[in-house]
Amino acid sequence: MPQIYKNFIAGKWVECGSKKTFANVNPANTDEILGLFQASGAEEAKAACDAAAKAQPAWAALPAPRRGEYLYKAAELLESRLDQVAEDMTREEGKILPEAKGEVKRAINILRYFGGEGARSFSYQIPSERPNVFCYMMRKPLGVVGLITPWNFPSAIPAWKMAPALVAGNTVVIKPASLAPLSPYRLVEALEQAGIPEGVVNYVTGGGSTAGNAVVEHPAIRAISFTGSCGVGNHLHEKLAGRKVRIQLEMGGKNPTIVLKDADLDYAADILINGAFFSTGQKCTACSRAIIEKSIYEPLVEKLVAKTRRLKVGNGLEAGVQIGPAVDASQLETDLKYIEIARKEGAKLLCGGNRLAGGAYDKGYFVEPTLFDNVKPEMRIAQEEVFGPVLALMAANDFEDAMRLANSVKFGLSASIVSRDLTRVHQFINGIEAGLITVNLPTAGVEYQLPFGGTKESSFGMREQGPQALDFYTESHTVYMKYTQ
Repeated sequence: MPQIYKNFIAGKWVECGSKKTFANVNPANTDEILGLFQASGAEEAKAACDAAAKAQPAWAALPAPRRGEYLYKAAELLESRLDQVAEDMTREEGKILPEAKGEVKRAINILRYFGGEGARSFSYQIPSERPNVFCYMMRKPLGVVGLITPWNFPSAIPAWKMAPALVAGNTVVIKPASLAPLSPYRLVEALEQAGIPEGVVNYVTGGGSTAGNAVVEHPAIRAISFTGSCGVGNHLHEKLAGRKVRIQLEMGGKNPTIVLKDADLDYAADILINGAFFSTGQKCTACSRAIIEKSIYEPLVEKLVAKTRRLKVGNGLEAGVQIGPAVDASQLETDLKYIEIARKEGAKLLCGGNRLAGGAYDKGYFVEPTLFDNVKPEMRIAQEEVFGPVLALMAANDFEDAMRLANSVKFGLSASIVSRDLTRVHQFINGIEAGLITVNLPTAGVEYQLPFGGTKESSFGMREQGPQALDFYTESHTVYMKYTQ
């Protein structure tokens, strides 16, 4: 019988009232069920929000350095279990074990980083133009915040939302994605074992239309931080606009890498493969469009095809595997659907494009890494997010044409250029419509100490991660104090 995992509400691990659960299934081996999680409804979400509201005043009154100590302790506990937590992640989400270990380490670093923010300045003094008046700005927490997190980075994203919210003095209710609830469970478990006061952190699993919706609608909620699809994000924005609840949305991407004619072709090919195919292309910063100057197009594509065909797809727990499965049957269907759409629209399939079958592949959701040639900017494969290991190759006449192609989508999350021409590099940085800009690096691979977020339809609201993360979870208050009468 699989282990039953409970919600964490008001400092206690509890089952939902209906006693209903859902299975957490290994996408590389669907015979394996990692555990059963609570299929919570509105009642559990309401209880979690009520508990957070009750706990918030005392938590906010605790000095910020003391709040940070809980994050430090949770980081130590998580680090002591790194191997097991990473293996859990590989089993529930599918990413290869080295990537999972890297993500858990990143979550640990995030907890430590924001633990340190508790001892840094939350305010600053501003000189007054009047005598004997002392002026300063201070931050106060918002109150109760709801965190709705995705399955593709099930440890790092919950960490980068929870940690700044908590150190700023908020209490939180987290509703993780049902496809990967165990990794965020481990984070909450570490915080509980670190001794965090009851009600400060609450964890509720279940469907978005039930548990998630009830969190969003609860009157105590002062902010919602969401990472997920554009459709759900836009719905949340409309739903919350009338209530003036602060909202932060991180959504899709259709990220380009421009390769100019002076690039080292082997280096460029490696960057494209890293950005497009690692993590099975299941990250919002993945590269899905390679825009290549015509003079190097054919030789670079030849290298890409050769390198792509050598990639090993399989169970992420096995040594040597570079690409794991799609996260579930629905995502696999989406990958295959877009591959078929690209074929029908006239793109030329160079390699991949099939579901892998035979042996262990039959028990998982495996798809070949896929390259398409002759992709036109109006094709759906060039405009819509696939969220799988599918790379569209596009030829550009020159730098200006490459920039036009790169910016001709509704998204603006990340973008990369491969070039040694500093003039073109700076023109790219100044002209690209993206929040994350990389040079001679993949589109994916962000660091916790720097702000994260995009432009256009990719993001809405304040930035996540880095010192700016505290802006979303706090309100600024300005104080004028005359100290003589």
